Amino acid sequence: MVRSKMWLYKLLDPNASQNRAHLVYSLFIAIFHPPTSFTGMMCGGLSEVKCADKKTQNICDHMKPHVEQKAGTTFDVFTAKSYRTQLVAGENYFIKVHVGGDEHIHIRVYEKLPCYGGSIELTDIRKHKSHHDPIEYF
Repeated sequence: MVRSKMWLYKLLDPNASQNRAHLVYSLFIAIFHPPTSFTGMMCGGLSEVKCADKKTQNICDHMKPHVEQKAGTTFDVFTAKSYRTQLVAGENYFIKVHVGGDEHIHIRVYEKLPCYGGSIELTDIRKHKSHHDPIEYF
């Protein structure tokens, strides 16, 4: 075995730690999918705005009691309108929610990776938003 390739064999060792496996994956992505040719969402960046779907509404339905507690009020209407996502060690959902009249709120919900249980948790909210306010990172 050539010494210059020794590092590669160590990285590909089946007994390697998760950190090494993550490094190999990251190198693979960096080499074969550089940002200039990547057509999907880049890790860490926000996706384009998408219309809310059944999954997004389901997330909102599960988060409603948590949002009401954090906001200090109750909502008769709680309808997901649009959302953006952010890939992290899991996925952040930034969701615009109609809460009645002309009022909207933005909520951020974190969904853990399936290997960590895949559970969802409310991270933050932004009150007093309108239908026209863009969904931005918060």
